[in-house]
Amino acid sequence: MIRGLYTGGSGMRAQEHRLDALANNLANVDLNGYKRDVSVHKAFPELLIRRFEDDGMYRFPLGSVDTAPVVGKLGMGVEYNESFTIFEQGSLKATENTFDLALDDEGFFTIETPWGMRYTRNGSFWLGKEQILETKDGYPVMGENGIIRITEDTVSIDKLGRVWQKAAAAIDPVLIDTIKVVGFERNRFLEKEGSSFWSANELSGPAEDLEGEKRPGILQGFLEGSNVNPVTEMVNMIEVNRAYEANQKVISTQDSMLNRLINQAAKY
Repeated sequence: MIRGLYTGGSGMRAQEHRLDALANNLANVDLNGYKRDVSVHKAFPELLIRRFEDDGMYRFPLGSVDTAPVVGKLGMGVEYNESFTIFEQGSLKATENTFDLALDDEGFFTIETPWGMRYTRNGSFWLGKEQILETKDGYPVMGENGIIRITEDTVSIDKLGRVWQKAAAAIDPVLIDTIKVVGFERNRFLEKEGSSFWSANELSGPAEDLEGEKRPGILQGFLEGSNVNPVTEMVNMIEVNRAYEANQKVISTQDSMLNRLINQAAKY
């Protein structure tokens, strides 16, 4: 019965992790470029039940073999494994803002921060005081040749990410730079940070410039919304609450049975 208490407790703990992920997804449902998280769990190693009266050992000169028949398996509950990010494409919404950009496939914008290069899907940019293309927090957006500095009012960005500007008296636009878009060999291991940023690590591998067919298209005047479906998340939250209550009842039942066993055994 003590085992039942631990099994129910591990189930409650697992649902708490799921609830944290769902709550975080719902809190960021309106954040541009946000990718939802899923809490992943795994079962404790199951124990094989064998016959007590049969040792099942066959010995021979070079060792032994376990031949005891397996009666069944004994589950030991679940444990938290990891929070897994789903990198599905979010819905695109038109803003008609010159510096709002969206990626229509896998990839990340590169942002220069005081802590090193960071990567984002949030393309809500603006032109800073020094005529530098920046995030809303004031971090420069990187081009293939460095920081992108725009000095004219007429600006256009094509699907290849090339930034063109044209002076009022000029006939043809001038190419300034190309927005740097990178990818990772294992993006599932990227670490989430605040302000819609991800950081690379040894597991994700270094950032690689995306070129040719691997490079996603860039849409000017659009933003990518989060890939969170609030209806689905609410349904999952209801499911978590019911599973949590079910584990609570398991613990209550186990406690009641244990209490009855102790009290009745004490009488005899």
